[in-house]
Amino acid sequence: MKMMIVTIGQPKLSFAKEGFAEYIKRLSGFHKMEVTHLSDKVTDDKLLQVIDNHFCIVLDEHGVEYTSREFARFLDEKSVNGVSEIVFVIGGPEGHSEKIKKHANVLWSMSKLTFPHDLAMMILAETLYRSSTINAGHPYHRE
Repeated sequence: MKMMIVTIGQPKLSFAKEGFAEYIKRLSGFHKMEVTHLSDKVTDDKLLQVIDNHFCIVLDEHGVEYTSREFARFLDEKSVNGVSEIVFVIGGPEGHSEKIKKHANVLWSMSKLTFPHDLAMMILAETLYRSSTINAGHPYHRE
């Protein structure tokens, strides 16, 4: 499965950039990965062009929450059901417009907590890696 991460704005914190890059590298062993950083001033129409018609998961504080195993199962079900590419969208400081939320196949909340943009990127990448290892039977995840 191909996974694309689209962020509004560029990461700034060096440790978060390093962590994000590490997990993207690890994920590349499981999936074809693509990362796109768009300008803070990107329009909804431009963002929708980037998202295209792929299965779209928009990170939103009011979205559905999953445990690590539930999210791994969710991703596995999408793959089994023929979803070949998933796009994850992390918004800017103001979040996402209603137009983007309505376009999403899923609104997903990683936590009830609010994270800075850079940390959200790193946590997303680690979560995708964790889910991939769970689905592969790799011992990274422990309960």
